[in-house]
Amino acid sequence: MSSIRPWRDIARRKSRQIMVGSVPVGGDAPITVQTMTNTLTSDAVATIDQIRRCEDAGADLIRVSCPDVESTAAFRKIAKAARVPLIADIHFHYKRALEAADAGAACLRINPGNIGSSDRVAEVVRAAKANGCAIRIGVNAGSLEKDLLEKYGEPCPEALVESALDHIKLLQDHDFHEYKVAVKASDVFLAVAAYSGLADAVDCPLHLGITEAGGLIGGTVKSSIGMGNLLWAGIGDTIRVSLSAEPEEEVRVGFEMLKALGLRTRGVRVVSCPSCARQGFDVIRTVEALESRLSHIKTPLSLSVLGCVVNGPGEARETDIGLTGGGNGKHMVYLSGVTDHTVSSEAMLDHIVSLVEAKAAEIEAGIGAENDDARQVDVAE
Repeated sequence: MSSIRPWRDIARRKSRQIMVGSVPVGGDAPITVQTMTNTLTSDAVATIDQIRRCEDAGADLIRVSCPDVESTAAFRKIAKAARVPLIADIHFHYKRALEAADAGAACLRINPGNIGSSDRVAEVVRAAKANGCAIRIGVNAGSLEKDLLEKYGEPCPEALVESALDHIKLLQDHDFHEYKVAVKASDVFLAVAAYSGLADAVDCPLHLGITEAGGLIGGTVKSSIGMGNLLWAGIGDTIRVSLSAEPEEEVRVGFEMLKALGLRTRGVRVVSCPSCARQGFDVIRTVEALESRLSHIKTPLSLSVLGCVVNGPGEARETDIGLTGGGNGKHMVYLSGVTDHTVSSEAMLDHIVSLVEAKAAEIEAGIGAENDDARQVDVAE
């Protein structure tokens, strides 16, 4: 059956599915959004507090660094408190992987080649199997193996792909197949080319990221260009936006990226203008306030906020709730694309928030009713 709007269609790469705890990754599962804590893992209270903020922002998976014994000792308490599966970040010492697996990690992020001998890799695999852990192979352009740098002269797409394939073989040699792979680089061109090459070479889930992308604005731009390019091409099963910002910001940016491509819908999608001299109210401050006050909404719905009547009515017709600036402090409100009523500047913010909350409740009630109907049908049958 052909699509009504084929220019919006994204054909996702076919990958096999693995489980990271209770969360499916790959196959036809939704693309998951993850982030990483930046507290000292040994400080379980601070780490749990940060995990809770990330969960509230919508994180599907959260990675926690385990560089020492103190961290893996605290990991058990942290994993029990977390509401989403945790990934233990392991770099060199294989014993940290064993400890984290036993402490409740749903996934181990490692480079098998950095763990040491084949015997040590085998130990990690045994621990992963015994505890139901997945493994994420993390290849990074900044830490490629010396032999590959000598072979290729510099980090390049071929070098990253070869490194990933070498690491995959180490796991497959031990009959382990519950893995996903990343080939990250801070260079957008390098990362996109490496992921594109790897996508053609393997069928495992791919973890997307532009590593060391930068601060909130610069890193968001770089990540959106690189990861957006790949996601649009159907490549990617789980993503992490790497920002020099608080981890919950990474989650929000990740969801906005997926929402822009129609790959995930969560919360309020805001359509707003950049504002100009025609605006009937302060669009910038209004949008800032609405985004903050509506951040608790998880139900997918759309809100247009435009300062004047040039494009306002047209955008409002395409959104659940619309607001268009008018003269004399009176602004037009649209419901389900239809002109409905006006609101004054003074009451505008509270009024729009209440409309969005009511719409979200209405949508959720409808979903609940559909589920009830489905259950009744099941019982009748």
